[in-house]
Amino acid sequence: MFVGGLPGGPEMLVILLLAVLLFGANKIPKLARSSGQAIGEFKKGREELEEELKESASESE
Repeated sequence: MFVGGLPGGPEMLVILLLAVLLFGANKIPKLARSSGQAIGEFKKGREELEEELKESASESE
């Protein structure tokens, strides 16, 4: 098991098995797609925030 780190191979298999049992095999691709889109939006927002912070820091100098 993982403690304070990312899950390894056996843990990922257990997580995948639980996901299939909870959501069904047909919904997994849709769930993965929507998760990927959410991660993309989060990264986009983070990059915009970082850019605004850089601009603000350069204006204050």
